[in-house]
Amino acid sequence: MIIDIIADSFIDSIKLVPFLFVTYLIMECLEHKAGDKMQAAIRGAGKSGPIIGGILGIFPQCGFSAAASNLYAGRIITIGTLLAVFLSTSDEMLPIMISESVGAAMIVKILAVKVLVAVLAGFIIDFIFRKNEKNMQIEHLCEQHHCHCENGIWKSALHHTIEIFIYILVVSLAMNLLIAWIGEDVLGSIILDRPVIGTLLAGLVGLIPNCAASVIVTKLYLGGVLSAGAMLAGLLSGTGVGLLVLIRVNDNRRENLRFVCLLYAVGVAAGIVIEMLGITF
Repeated sequence: MIIDIIADSFIDSIKLVPFLFVTYLIMECLEHKAGDKMQAAIRGAGKSGPIIGGILGIFPQCGFSAAASNLYAGRIITIGTLLAVFLSTSDEMLPIMISESVGAAMIVKILAVKVLVAVLAGFIIDFIFRKNEKNMQIEHLCEQHHCHCENGIWKSALHHTIEIFIYILVVSLAMNLLIAWIGEDVLGSIILDRPVIGTLLAGLVGLIPNCAASVIVTKLYLGGVLSAGAMLAGLLSGTGVGLLVLIRVNDNRRENLRFVCLLYAVGVAAGIVIEMLGITF
């Protein structure tokens, strides 16, 4: 079992490498090649960022959430865009539902609700924090990680990618071992048969920076033991390794904590609304 856990952790982590490398390459190009006008244009495009982020996030796996974390740390995207990506990220939900032969109508409804919540929350948060929006700080991020950009943008991007890959691999391995020791059934039983409390707990399970969170929540819902509201709360707050990357690359710890609380609050609030309206998928 240990060998399987190590193998799964490595495979899940290696899948993120293309996303990470392309993201860091873009950031290096912006810092060293792009002019002030291009950087200003990117900041301006952030006004529609929540829509783009909400749509990109629905793709399987958590590559876009990892990429968005880096882009936000460099202030290339807004906090609303980051929130939209995180809320819409499906991680393992879509592959599991497809493998379980879930109807296309149900999948589309769930994804549509996730995107709707993500986009609305993203725009609201951007509106609230617009006055406090900071300028791009890719240079600060670069200095923080000692990437030695003078060696070229390709080597610098590779340096960043390897550093974050190792970090994700180590933490994911630790999380997988912990979950295997506790047991997915035990985690699942915590949120069973508890109406509102179940939704609150499902949101907490979703915050686990690991694909196991979406696996547990999705399987419990498909098994008929989890309500639609609790399922939605867990999947909205689940970001795969997105939060893990954000905590690593964004050095403002208070900001990270506030963002986690915000992510959880939006996910749980949406789940409770679904419960109150009696909506099912």
